[in-house]
Amino acid sequence: MTHMRRISTALFASLALALALPAGSSATLTEVGVLGATSPPTVPSCPGSPCLAVSRTTGLQVQVGRASHPMKVPRNGTIVAWTVSLGKPNTTQINFFNANEGGVAEAGIAVVRLQRKPNLTYKLIAQSPLVKLQPYFGETAEFPLETTIPVKKGDEVALTVPTWAPVLALGFGKDTSWRASRSKAQCTSTSTQTAHTQVGTPVQYYCLYQTARLTYSATLISTP
Repeated sequence: MTHMRRISTALFASLALALALPAGSSATLTEVGVLGATSPPTVPSCPGSPCLAVSRTTGLQVQVGRASHPMKVPRNGTIVAWTVSLGKPNTTQINFFNANEGGVAEAGIAVVRLQRKPNLTYKLIAQSPLVKLQPYFGETAEFPLETTIPVKKGDEVALTVPTWAPVLALGFGKDTSWRASRSKAQCTSTSTQTAHTQVGTPVQYYCLYQTARLTYSATLISTP
């Protein structure tokens, strides 16, 4: 029931914001990052083998098939909620990640903006509060934002994971990929904390990981 209440609250917040718009304005509700049916299905890997998780970084989906930068905001507006599909790791897997990746699973969204230089550098514009994820393992959970986030066309929505999160769907082709806020020397290691959490700072998202998709999206309300 908790999961359903969260979804209802998010929808209520979206409706309330739409009703608060000036008379005559036309609000558009968009789920940034939802591209329709995919093959294979977008289901996180855990508790399967391998059970892989995003850890100690901020991840940004940059390609899904022919869709480039699917997390790019299509128009000016406000992010009012975010959604994540979570794997259901077993007790052994949970204990392993908790012990080796900095603590219990948690995540939040981040709004980033591409910078001209250096290459692959994004500035953190805003971020949501972090959410403890374990109560929602095995579910698709939607989290409304008490403080909504204004965004501009071209901004991108990333997923910040300071510990770990079972949000990796595997088995895609090389035309599906995501980037992490890690330097070149950190692409094969998760032992260093690289989550992009200081608003206003630029960070290079150098590391590219192919054949996997991050299972998150964000709800945007916008006006023409």
